[in-house]
Amino acid sequence: MLDLRRLRLLRELSHRGTIAAVAEALSFSPSAVSQQLSVLEREAGVALLERTGRRVALTPAGLKLVRHTEAVLERLEQATAELAGARRGPAGPLRIGTFPSAARAIVPGALAVLTGRHPALEPMVTEVDPARVAAQLRVGELDVALVHEYDLVPAEPEPGLTVTEAIFTEPMYLAAPTAGTVADFRHAPWIVSPQGTLCHTMVVRACQAAGFAPQIRHQVDDFGTALALVGVGQGVALVPRLGTLQGSGSATLTRLPMYRRTRVAFRAGAGAHPAVAAFTAALREALPPGLIS
Repeated sequence: MLDLRRLRLLRELSHRGTIAAVAEALSFSPSAVSQQLSVLEREAGVALLERTGRRVALTPAGLKLVRHTEAVLERLEQATAELAGARRGPAGPLRIGTFPSAARAIVPGALAVLTGRHPALEPMVTEVDPARVAAQLRVGELDVALVHEYDLVPAEPEPGLTVTEAIFTEPMYLAAPTAGTVADFRHAPWIVSPQGTLCHTMVVRACQAAGFAPQIRHQVDDFGTALALVGVGQGVALVPRLGTLQGSGSATLTRLPMYRRTRVAFRAGAGAHPAVAAFTAALREALPPGLIS
């Protein structure tokens, strides 16, 4: 009998290409991932992997098994949603992933609406960068998550997941000592999110579009901190609307013709799950002013 947890690891490997990348995405050790995949090969009775240098390629049998895995997991999600719909209402744990600015500005209001309507539901919130959401959803560590994309960093389709249309859209602002354009601050130090995040990539691409590479001085994963650093003359930053709701301090905000869009992501087949639908509805009702829904 093939183990579903190991099949999830094989599927993730097909998307990420290396044992190390799978381990990092899922917070496992590389040796643990390798051991589980070796057990899966023994269960299958055929070779599923072939190693080429540091990368691991799936054999034709491995690729076929991944396609079957995708179909099986989607049907399981549909079955789970149907069973949940047959109960009196949403109940039990709902593991929610969110990025920090939404966790502060939107999620508390959404949870108030959600638990007021469905007191048997147990929402559990985890802050996670959108770049890591797909893996955590696919292996079941999250049930639903908020993800975002920028004009200059569009989201890539993720196999095994469904993503809604934009729940809301935020304008972007240049935070600087004085008003200006991105190009006006080509020689200024920049304050960006840590490397590997979508927010970091967005700033780099915005500067490249203006004809220069940013001189990165600070890397912080909180827009409030970035605004505080701008306020004491430590550089300039790009900040979405949610990041400005607690005030900009002494930083000057200039609205830019750029936007960030937030969507809800969940496993394929789970769209009809009452808890997922209830959370999405509550989220729409909790939007603060200044967003485009």
